[in-house]
Amino acid sequence: MKKTVLITGASRGIGASTAEAFAADGYSVIINYNKSKEKAEAVKAKILSGGGSAEIFKCDVSDEKRVREMTAFAMECYGSVDVLVNNAGIAHYGLFTDLKSAEWKRLCDVNITGALNASKAALEYMIPKKSGNIINISSVWGVSGASCEVAYSTVKAAVIGFTKALSKELGLSGIRVNCIAPGVIDTDMNKNLTEDEISFLKSRTSLNAVGIPSDIAKTALFLASEDARYITGQVITVDGGFI
Repeated sequence: MKKTVLITGASRGIGASTAEAFAADGYSVIINYNKSKEKAEAVKAKILSGGGSAEIFKCDVSDEKRVREMTAFAMECYGSVDVLVNNAGIAHYGLFTDLKSAEWKRLCDVNITGALNASKAALEYMIPKKSGNIINISSVWGVSGASCEVAYSTVKAAVIGFTKALSKELGLSGIRVNCIAPGVIDTDMNKNLTEDEISFLKSRTSLNAVGIPSDIAKTALFLASEDARYITGQVITVDGGFI
């Protein structure tokens, strides 16, 4: 039976690449987006042109009611939610002392509360089946921390804690929960970095290179597969040896 994956923040970057990878592997895909409608539609069109199945759903993951409507939409379209990839996230760069309360709240709302909302909604369908996969996208900064990214590092560290705790709670329900911590990946989120900053980050990476979205997508696909049946509660750093 064909499985379904729901990917938050799937209109571009890591999310879009993950949607395409799962579709190529035979999954039906729910592409979540919040603002980038045209890009979400482009991801859907690419999947459909390759013979895959995909639908899009507009939803701010911090809105619990809309997230529940999104999982219900997935059930209506495809009859299951087998894999959830919590990819939606926003970044913040700047001195901690300059951090505004509204910026901190929004970081928490999207990066942490969004993952909690989507997981809770998906589990309504996973727990009765005693099967499912939740894959959370964190960051190497959630592991090591970063100067001038204190708030972002904090919320991404929270995603790691959420992963480890939830995996223990859901193990007896046959549901695996894992986390990917990407290093420096060539996405829109890093477009604000200068050439010198990219060169510096490369120099701190064993492979002396930045990653690409498909590096993360392929890792997510592995974690969702039967090849990873005995892996749960783990944080996989895909960072070229940065840490």
